[in-house]
Amino acid sequence: MVPMPSAKRPASPFTPLDFQLVLLRRMADHNPDLVEDARHQLGVSIADMREANKRWQAMLHSPRGRAAASRYRSILGTPEATLPRKIGDLDCEALLWPVPLWPDLRFEALLAPNGAVWNEWLVRAPGAEGPTLRTLDDLTPWSCTVDEAAHAFAPTRPLEGTAPTRWGLSFTAPDAQGVPRQVAAEFTWGLLQRTAVSD
Repeated sequence: MVPMPSAKRPASPFTPLDFQLVLLRRMADHNPDLVEDARHQLGVSIADMREANKRWQAMLHSPRGRAAASRYRSILGTPEATLPRKIGDLDCEALLWPVPLWPDLRFEALLAPNGAVWNEWLVRAPGAEGPTLRTLDDLTPWSCTVDEAAHAFAPTRPLEGTAPTRWGLSFTAPDAQGVPRQVAAEFTWGLLQRTAVSD
């Protein structure tokens, strides 16, 4: 009797938990201790995080991959909120999803009028109280988003990110003694990771 070939097991769906692991994987380069704590909070292993990132990259580079907005809807479900955004003369749409690891934040996908995703990052949830940012001491890892730092220390200048999910800002902020310092802040998925200070 010739054995029947075994059926290929269908891939398990990519879940909101997996997506949080993707966010953390990019942040591990700068803040491994925070990521380690978050990983334990989620009850997953380093191998789980690597596997989620591997599957995410495969989705991004698949020739049959979904458009970004459809991909996020398939993973994260129906957006918690859909808000109008004005970018210059264009009427855009912001889709917001909760991220359990950061209850006061939301993952935002900003859609252009043609449906393409222009930006994707973490923002403060509507109605949530943001951090008080006055000095360098307030700029701790994971304390604020790009928008919050840009408003608190305006004027700011964008810096080129070191990867597609990274952003940078250059601005002046006072130290604890009130002395102005030049700051280069780096963000991953829109969340502050580290700062470099010069005189």
